[in-house]
Amino acid sequence: MVKDRLLASLWDDAKAAVMSEPELLRYRSNLLGSDKRTTNYGGGNTSAKVGMKDPLSGEEVEVLWVKGSGGDLGSIGLDGFATLYMDKLEGLKRLYRGLAHEDEMLDYLPHCTFNLNPRPASIDTPLHAYIPYRHVDHVHSDAIIAIAASKDGERLTREIFDGRIGWLPWQRPGFDLGLKITEQSRNPNYRGVILGGHGLFTWGNTARECYETTLQVINQCMQWLAAHNTKPPFGGAAVAALSPEQRREIAARLMPLIRGKIGKDEAKVGHFDDSAVVLEFVNSTDLGRLAPLGTSCPDHFLRTKIAPLVLDFNPAADPVETLTAQLEAKLSAYREMYTAYYQRCKRPDSPSMRDPNAVVYLIPGVGMLTFAKDKSTARIAGEYYINAIHVMREAEGVSEYVGLDEQEAFNIEYWLLEEAKLQRMPRPRPLAGRVALVTGGAGGIGHATAGRLLAEGACVMLADIDQDNLNAAQVELSKKFGHDQVRSLKADMTIEAEVIASVRAATLEFGGLDILVSNAGIATSAPIEETTLEIWNRSMDILSTGYFLVSREVVKVLKAQNLGGSIVFVASKNGLAASPNAAAYCTAKAAEIHLARVLALELAPDGIRVNVVNPDAVLRGSRIWTGKWSEDRAAAYKISVDELEEHYRQRSLLKRSVYPEDVAEAIYFLASDRAAKSTGNILNVDAGHAAAFTR
Repeated sequence: MVKDRLLASLWDDAKAAVMSEPELLRYRSNLLGSDKRTTNYGGGNTSAKVGMKDPLSGEEVEVLWVKGSGGDLGSIGLDGFATLYMDKLEGLKRLYRGLAHEDEMLDYLPHCTFNLNPRPASIDTPLHAYIPYRHVDHVHSDAIIAIAASKDGERLTREIFDGRIGWLPWQRPGFDLGLKITEQSRNPNYRGVILGGHGLFTWGNTARECYETTLQVINQCMQWLAAHNTKPPFGGAAVAALSPEQRREIAARLMPLIRGKIGKDEAKVGHFDDSAVVLEFVNSTDLGRLAPLGTSCPDHFLRTKIAPLVLDFNPAADPVETLTAQLEAKLSAYREMYTAYYQRCKRPDSPSMRDPNAVVYLIPGVGMLTFAKDKSTARIAGEYYINAIHVMREAEGVSEYVGLDEQEAFNIEYWLLEEAKLQRMPRPRPLAGRVALVTGGAGGIGHATAGRLLAEGACVMLADIDQDNLNAAQVELSKKFGHDQVRSLKADMTIEAEVIASVRAATLEFGGLDILVSNAGIATSAPIEETTLEIWNRSMDILSTGYFLVSREVVKVLKAQNLGGSIVFVASKNGLAASPNAAAYCTAKAAEIHLARVLALELAPDGIRVNVVNPDAVLRGSRIWTGKWSEDRAAAYKISVDELEEHYRQRSLLKRSVYPEDVAEAIYFLASDRAAKSTGNILNVDAGHAAAFTR
């Protein structure tokens, strides 16, 4: 937690003056969500009670606008809010039968929907509805949760806020908690209430008043903690961190091993964090005592599981083999612990046990690894655990940190309402959780292939020697598919060190690899007597040696994971059918195809498939068709450059042009499980060329 920088109001009266009440709610929500010290990603909710015209009666009615299920305050739009008739919500009080019947109240909420709004209302709706103020905020500030998760939380709340903020002990969100918060809000001295182990509710009569009250309460808490927490964080350091390069090297080696052991039933993507706040915790004296306590706030817990897995490591004395040697036993022990937790806490109607593997992995001297079904979920899990670290540091500094009670934690994790939300999630896309390295990723075929893999849920590392085009490709693909899914690295596939670095970068960013699309290319054209040794060697270096180098390094990762994998070489029709004046190019492409055959034989026992796509005459978007190559090919066929595309189209059996997207479709097929029983194959994408028929 940053103690010397308070939250500043970002409210702009000029902007707010032209907004409707729902727009002011969205504006306020976005401001709150813009600073993670106020609330974490996806956490918290906001509401406003708004007078609106009833579409049925034409009369004005009071409508509760409240953040719907899912979504994030920082990016929420108007369509992210549920809308409900307040008079119908008031009527629910007559139906409430007590704590034993909490869950049935959520089933009534759809009957209160205003104007057929499809956004489902969340379980927190009753916590907003009955507070007698027009505007309500609920946030999960680390500073507030540090008090809420302290053994002396109620006393500290009185001391910090001098009777201006109420306190409610931990209770699972629901109708009863909503009624209790409402009672607290009727105290004219209160500006809000802290929920034990959970977070903060504040209120106001205007959107701005509510927003600024939230900031003031958090700032007051931050200032108090800064003045009173003078203890060494987590009992002080027990070990020293390794150098950044050593930390990254260990993480890159360890992540594929973990990913392989936990990803057999559901593919996992990893995230590595060695920020200062993480290192302070994993290197501390109190790590062994605090980590098993888990997190307190339900939002933190749902993202990070009952507890992290801590690996035993003395960075000053232990070799890295100490980490790899203990993995199997540590992972098995965690699964046994989680299974026992499930068995102790389950109820007759509890959902079946979910994945028993850890989400968060802590390594002294190195940092934190997180694994989840996709990159954004893994990254956000890490962010939530950092929130928990902040909470533990401050709580321990002024009191004693208290994690969520085990049974309460289970009741949240296996809540039938939470299970229903999970069941509503869309089915994962075919490549969800898979990681691909695409070389030549900034060119026409590489770019199109990356887009095709990303569209099916994969994470992609782009490698290319053209930095400008690489940057442009990453920006475009990130904008379309999300920043979490795409990374890039400038690398020359003919330089061994750069190949090794690119594979390590992909492993470090995403936890491992599943797919290699070896696509880096060059095209040369000259009669044999004009083919220099430089041209010959350059062709062999890129199209043969480069493919060998990147395959070798990727195979090391694939074998470490023991999850199988797919390698696709982008060769050429010229590897099967000779063309005039292209000895170096045709020979190198033939070598590439034969390398794929060798690898298909060698790697099949490891479940690693190796296949080839042979494009031909992909003029659009391909860098090899700019400049001399086009001129030389046109000269070889005694036509002008402008006639090349039509020449190749008419030469094909189908009389059709071939585009990068066509090649990308073939690559996706071979990389995906749709081709799970194909290896050693060649798929021509050339609109038909008899000389290149493989049989």
